Amino acid sequence: MSHSAYIFPLNHENPTKPLKDIDPAELWAITPQGDKPPKAGTVRTFYNTPSSAVTTVTSLGEAFDSKPGNVKRETVRKSVGNAVKELKALDGLNKVTIDASADPHAAAVAAHLALYNFTLKTSPPSRFNPNLKEPIPEKLSFQPVEESKDWERGVVYAQSQNLARTLMELPANMMTPTLFCERVKKEFEGIPNVEIIVRDEAWALEKNMNVFLSVTHGTSEPAKFLEIHYKGAADKNEQPLAFVGKGITFDSGGISLKPGAGMKLMRGDMGGAATVVSSALAIAKLQLPVNLVVTTPLTENMPGPSATKPGDIIYAMNGKSVEVDNTDAEGRLVLSDAIYYTATEYKPHTLIDVATLTGAVVIALGEVFSGVYATSDKLWSDLHAAGEFEHDRFWRMPLDDEYGPQIHSSNADLQNTGGRPAGSCTAALFLKPFAEGIEAKDGQEPAMKWAHIDIAGSMEARYQSHPLPEHRNDWAPR
Repeated sequence: MSHSAYIFPLNHENPTKPLKDIDPAELWAITPQGDKPPKAGTVRTFYNTPSSAVTTVTSLGEAFDSKPGNVKRETVRKSVGNAVKELKALDGLNKVTIDASADPHAAAVAAHLALYNFTLKTSPPSRFNPNLKEPIPEKLSFQPVEESKDWERGVVYAQSQNLARTLMELPANMMTPTLFCERVKKEFEGIPNVEIIVRDEAWALEKNMNVFLSVTHGTSEPAKFLEIHYKGAADKNEQPLAFVGKGITFDSGGISLKPGAGMKLMRGDMGGAATVVSSALAIAKLQLPVNLVVTTPLTENMPGPSATKPGDIIYAMNGKSVEVDNTDAEGRLVLSDAIYYTATEYKPHTLIDVATLTGAVVIALGEVFSGVYATSDKLWSDLHAAGEFEHDRFWRMPLDDEYGPQIHSSNADLQNTGGRPAGSCTAALFLKPFAEGIEAKDGQEPAMKWAHIDIAGSMEARYQSHPLPEHRNDWAPR
């Protein structure tokens, strides 16, 4: 078998011209058509075609040209992704040329996402094995028929998303807070305008990050507080954009222990940290003209002898007292100090925190949408537009003070759970007092826009009919 292959997304009403004696429309026509138009993503693979031993033609469905832009992009992603899944199952291929003319960005994203396949099995050797002496290349490499900036940008988007997926998939013994920081430093090596700072528990104690530190007490793994600073704006002193990501590298639930079934999946409870770090990597690689601050509080949540107990009351960095009603609601504890520190230390114009925060958002939205709680209509509008463009879809949720009584404590300012009703809403409302600068003063606009994104559902890919591998989706970097 030849080592090369072609992928042609086929617009049935307006097919592309033949390339190197390969006519995708003609190839499609020689196969049985049936009575109904083919669904988008239907794949047909042909062998011993001119110029290549393997050619895959993938349908863009009916009336592709009349579809809205966002639908077109997702159609291209689905079609190219299905084609790559078919080709990666074949032995002997290593180079794939893609007709990306329908949408170069979407085609690049789809190809590299669909190729991803996390495993630590030793036969064949896994490229994710941390003990490798030499890196193992991807099974397939991709090139477009015509190079473009849109294709190159799409490759960066997908590579960043795949990093987030890898960080979440690696088992907890291979992705401790220390190892997370080491991996991040390695990923950013050689990228200009970037500074990475890794802070320890002693520093956090000096900063009075007592709520964050309360989660660290039950584990023997040292906690870390990771900062990434990227200065891409012409004015290096310009107000930054800020991302904060929840970084629980393994969540047992602490003293409020989770059930054993499925607990191994809690290696992915640092999905927020993986998302914001990978987003920063894409921004830095693309050298976007913004200043960016990323912070991630990193720790395990374990039931060790010194673990925080239900009923303990702790004073947060902003001075508020917090009753720990349930140690398995630890995400909002680590985020609260991190949000307050980031808001007060760096005074960003916009702060977005991302977290696998609640099971309640999974019940509300499933895996299709991420829940967004925003203090700014403009910020929500921007997030919604970006999500529709990349098919990383958001749903705005209510950030309403009338949920407040659910998180009031009889002995403290706040308690870290609010019961089953509106569980995702009360979690977001718990974080709100720590987002310093979101309140309007003296008739002025708030100093900071804030959004909380709960990705507990959308990080999974168990039920979706999408050409991505199973397990971690983690779309949010795009």
